[in-house]
Amino acid sequence: MLPDALTIRDLRIAPATVLAPMAGVTDTVFRRMIRELGGCGLIMTEFTSAEGATRNIARTMRYLLFEPEEHPIAAQLFGADADAMGRAAALVEELGFDTVDVNLGCPAKKVVKCGGSGLLRDLVRLEGILRAVRAAVRIPMTIKIRAGWDEKSIVAVEVARMAEQIGVEAIAVHPRTREQGFSGNADWSVIAAVKRAVRMPVIGNGDIRTPEDAQRMVAETGCDAVMIGRAASTNPWIFRQIAEYARTGFYAEASESDRFALLSAYFRNLVETGWPDAIGKMKMFACYFTHAVRNGSALRGEVHSARTAEEVLERVERFAAQPASAPGREAGAS
Repeated sequence: MLPDALTIRDLRIAPATVLAPMAGVTDTVFRRMIRELGGCGLIMTEFTSAEGATRNIARTMRYLLFEPEEHPIAAQLFGADADAMGRAAALVEELGFDTVDVNLGCPAKKVVKCGGSGLLRDLVRLEGILRAVRAAVRIPMTIKIRAGWDEKSIVAVEVARMAEQIGVEAIAVHPRTREQGFSGNADWSVIAAVKRAVRMPVIGNGDIRTPEDAQRMVAETGCDAVMIGRAASTNPWIFRQIAEYARTGFYAEASESDRFALLSAYFRNLVETGWPDAIGKMKMFACYFTHAVRNGSALRGEVHSARTAEEVLERVERFAAQPASAPGREAGAS
């Protein structure tokens, strides 16, 4: 069974579920939506450049905006310079985050050049970075890693042991290599190996698409919590479903009306908060949210042809108000 809670030092995270950091997705508006739906124990920011944070770059600092209702919340940092990472971590603590997390998993080329999973090829530099962050903060410190750079260099256990000795207090493991990206299958045996190797909490991540997957990962790996990324962007109800499934053995699927209500509320929140490039984010989330909606392709077309955020919102609400038998709503799920 999924553990009732995850404890990182004196921080109790209940349920034992974590929203993974996702670029372009886990901003404050999305995180608050996840909080309101329920079932998620810990939420995380988008991964944030330590260099940008220490230089107080406005775009970077926007990633570190959060509201009181988002607690407990972790800020995730990436970078390859130990001094900058330490100073950024101190800033994160000053801003009031509950934990600081170091990104050792992002496979994107532009991130690998200055941190992320690229550090898995240079464990000496990585050790210096972890020590600098640990020395800079009093709040709990965690890391998120991949299995390794490629199949010939699986270093997850080695990194976990080193991190624990330095004072890292929890580790999230995505058991794909950097070369895999998001292709192929996550090798959950890597999570199990890390769990056997360290005493700190281990958070399993990768290929959790349903509550059944979450329970199976815990059973197969012994992990202390589960982290969900891509599945949460298309099914934000998954955390609530996991909690319901753990409690009762059953869970409710989101209905079409649930999806419309959530899409409309999310878009309205973007408009009301004056979110930069709200229309671009609306178009992205329309793709995420409408694949279980009848004739969702038609709605996506309407959203993508809109020119303003207000026009997107109007089209979504008009589409949602149509009876199921109305023209353009007869097709099966797309």
